[in-house]
Amino acid sequence: MTSVVDERMRSDRIRRRAVRRAVASWTRFVLMVVVTVVLLGPVLPMFWRALVPGRGSVLDALAGAFADGPTLQWLGNSALVSVAAVVVTVLVAAPAGYVLSRVRGRSVGGFAIVLFALQAMPVLIFIVPLFILFAQVGLTDSLSGITIIYVGIAVAVATWTMASAIDALPVQLEEAAWLDGCSVLGGFLRVVLPNALPGVLGSAVFTFLLVWNDYLIADVFLHTDTEFTIGIGLAAVRAPILSLVALIPPLVVFAVLHRWFTFGGVGGSLAGR
Repeated sequence: MTSVVDERMRSDRIRRRAVRRAVASWTRFVLMVVVTVVLLGPVLPMFWRALVPGRGSVLDALAGAFADGPTLQWLGNSALVSVAAVVVTVLVAAPAGYVLSRVRGRSVGGFAIVLFALQAMPVLIFIVPLFILFAQVGLTDSLSGITIIYVGIAVAVATWTMASAIDALPVQLEEAAWLDGCSVLGGFLRVVLPNALPGVLGSAVFTFLLVWNDYLIADVFLHTDTEFTIGIGLAAVRAPILSLVALIPPLVVFAVLHRWFTFGGVGGSLAGR
């Protein structure tokens, strides 16, 4: 009798586990479908209009889009501004994040508060004053002018990203470098930056996407068609096929850099210590 009861209880447990697994599987499936619809819903009409043009083939639509304006120059302008903003932002944010992570004091705390306040403020607040200031110094309708603005917008977030990445690194790594004769700057360049590479790449990718996808700032500050970035060019040409062309550089950047988004090697650096 006891064996029969035990067998029934075992069967009930197996059945309940199977039901829970089935419910969990269906829940994951539904969530994946919902997320896919939310993410791709706004994009699918663009793909449809780009890949199913009203007249002619996709190649004809692409050739016509490139013939309607200096599209290659717009792509080059976006690439130039994006790369310049990434380089300057990383060069500024890396040491700033190191100070924010390693140094303690009132001045550093005030610096952190200022960064948080700048990050929280909407960009629209700064556009009109910056336009007036840039007009006085001749930086409107200039790629260098909007590059300065992009760096100012991205550097706060990039600094917090770098600080978070450096917080994850044990300070013993730097102390070991100092004992081996490195200066503070040498330890930062030789030890901290290589192990904080995910933070560097995260800041770089964020800045690149911010600059490449921007429309508002470029629309306000740029007026000459030869100075347009690809976002303004898309609005000027109104060719859906160019939207697919504009998607290629961000996809390439992520495909190339995503493999280095890991903190591998930090744990082994302290082996035996």
